[in-house]
Amino acid sequence: MSTVTEPQPETPSSADQLHLEPDFNRLNEAPVWFQQRVRSAWEVYLATPVPAAKTETWRYSNARRIQLDGLHLAKEAGAEDQQRAVLLSQGISKLGAKLVFLNDRLVHASADALALGVQCLPFAEALRTHGDVLEQYLMKRESALGSTKFAALHLAHVKAGAVVLVPKNTVQELPIEIYHWVSGENAVTFPHTLIVAGEQSRVTVVDHHGSLNQEHAQSIAVADLVAGPSSRIQYINVQEMADKANALHISSTSVGKNAEVQALQLQLGAAFARSESVSDLVGEHSRSEMFAVTLPVNDQVVDMRTLQNHLAPHSFSDLLYKNSLADNSRSIFSGLIQVAEGAHYTDAYQKCRNLLNSEECEAVSMPGLEINADQVKCSHGATSAPISEDELFYLKARGIADRESRRLIELGFLEDVISRLGDEALIEDLDRRIEAKHG
Repeated sequence: MSTVTEPQPETPSSADQLHLEPDFNRLNEAPVWFQQRVRSAWEVYLATPVPAAKTETWRYSNARRIQLDGLHLAKEAGAEDQQRAVLLSQGISKLGAKLVFLNDRLVHASADALALGVQCLPFAEALRTHGDVLEQYLMKRESALGSTKFAALHLAHVKAGAVVLVPKNTVQELPIEIYHWVSGENAVTFPHTLIVAGEQSRVTVVDHHGSLNQEHAQSIAVADLVAGPSSRIQYINVQEMADKANALHISSTSVGKNAEVQALQLQLGAAFARSESVSDLVGEHSRSEMFAVTLPVNDQVVDMRTLQNHLAPHSFSDLLYKNSLADNSRSIFSGLIQVAEGAHYTDAYQKCRNLLNSEECEAVSMPGLEINADQVKCSHGATSAPISEDELFYLKARGIADRESRRLIELGFLEDVISRLGDEALIEDLDRRIEAKHG
């Protein structure tokens, strides 16, 4: 394996970054361990440079698109905006629970159909009542895909989000929905989601990230997923930020013995959207499915970095990312399948497919393999192509107009991913959001 020496850009002075300094007074009632981690994270943020353009984990992208200069911590919104946020938080009709946050503040909570023992708590409450769980699982995996600085800033400010705890042998039948809204020009929020599924449990969680108004804003979100032995987590992240906003989502997944995690990224909004998804298969016979659907238009940029990290034998992972690009949009995909020593009999698959709907759009794909074990089955690949003329001819021959034919082909291309979720109500909601993107 070759060694890549990453350039070390000049670190901004502390004075240039202090406009985002945390209010450490808010920590007075917090557990000591949390106080220490917040202060340490702030020091890491100050000491870590913004990644240079030539840094491998930001290749073909630009970390400075996550604009920190001029941002301010999101302020508490007025009553009218809070009501709007609640009214707009409409997704699946039948839910186990729903939490709605606006500017990192809880504005609505309901728990109509949680299974016995399941907890769906605002972050602040969970820190008080389940601090031991947060101490064990909160952002314990170091950022591996390029956003160390931004992850540290998140930890320095995290105060809102959802903590979902599912006890052993418990099935949460109905999905849990979490909404994170941002309001205010140049505001920045730090939503967090932590899901811990006990042995032989099951849960579905849908995270939504959106803008209340058409303003420039920034969301720096983190999700920690922990699947205990023989459990199953289904996690969907839906990003629908305003056209002038930027969105960063960092997810870390730990999959235990005989456990399964299915995760989907649906990227619909933001001028610049980046997702970093790490799946650690730590138990034998663990299974990870990583899916994504993106529809960038105009000048939107979608940047996706993934790691399928096989640490145990007989583990399985499957990644399928589909991007449908139009206008002058760009997508960047960089994915690595990594098989550790001793992780024999691994099955790992990785595929990125790009549908090019204009001559100006651009799709960059960088799949990769790193294998250090025997008896493995691994494949990776990427394709980029415009809509097939044969498919267009077939539909037009049946009286379907060109524009509608292209729309149907695009929706069919993406539905191959969405349909793998298997839940009819969930699929219908995501399809509705994709249709809305088309206008």
